[in-house]
Amino acid sequence: MQEPVEAPPRLRVGVVGVGRAGSAIGAALRRAGHVVVAVSAVSELSRVRAEAMLPGVPVVAVPDVVGSADLVVLAVPDDVLPALVEGLASTATFLRGQFVVHLSGRYGTDVLEPATLCGALPLALHPVMTFTGTSVDLARLDGCPFGVTSPDVLRPVAEALVVEMGGDPVWVAEEHRGLYHAALANGSNHLITLVAQTLDLLAHAGVDDPARLVSPLLHASLDNALAAGDRALTGPVARGDAGTVAHHVEQIGRVSREAQAAYVAMARLTADRALAATTLTPSQAESLLDVLARPRDVSPPQGGDE
Repeated sequence: MQEPVEAPPRLRVGVVGVGRAGSAIGAALRRAGHVVVAVSAVSELSRVRAEAMLPGVPVVAVPDVVGSADLVVLAVPDDVLPALVEGLASTATFLRGQFVVHLSGRYGTDVLEPATLCGALPLALHPVMTFTGTSVDLARLDGCPFGVTSPDVLRPVAEALVVEMGGDPVWVAEEHRGLYHAALANGSNHLITLVAQTLDLLAHAGVDDPARLVSPLLHASLDNALAAGDRALTGPVARGDAGTVAHHVEQIGRVSREAQAAYVAMARLTADRALAATTLTPSQAESLLDVLARPRDVSPPQGGDE
């Protein structure tokens, strides 16, 4: 007869902060078989979210969440995390041998040092995903990359927790955590700004459904960029069409000076990258940069921002 296979130990989980990320991670750990024993919630929306995503779990004060758990998830904003950890450590709330996990992209485990000094075991597990605070978030976690940072001895535990939640662990060294998070914010947040600005400009151009028009192009561009990087560059900057770029700058400036400034800045960066990738010759780059360095028209935009 085969020896029975022992299931991995199940943990009592407490979630401090049931915002969008906290509720999703709590629900994912519960789905994996762990027991969510308590959560904290400040706003009425958080309480509603807790009931929807983690029904039946009591909402209690933060110290009670920490004191009742084998694994504490600190799902709070980046700027709040250091003071929260220091405060809980100063009141001896953390338990020896307790796993303390935060979801911040900005920090590694150094921010958890006060908890570590209390005997807690620090893990940084950052889901590289945007959440809604609803049940669809569980599906989003399937295959979702997590930026993982921990002491070397705890790395197998950190990665196992991510796998249990359906995620894909990606190791990020402590000293690179800040750059890692800045890169993600640069891509995700600024992409949204760029797309929204594009939709605004198309609306000024009289396009009835800007999203329908531009969606195939933007999806293809993103796919190409992910697959080929700078080699995917196309358009007037990559071709060295200085006259077209000058016309773009003029036309956008008639609508919005902010959009014009953004276009000029991105065109300069694109020219630099195209030149480095040898898709643009030095003479073409010189013509482009000359156009982009010219003083902008000071007349007020037509129907745009002042």
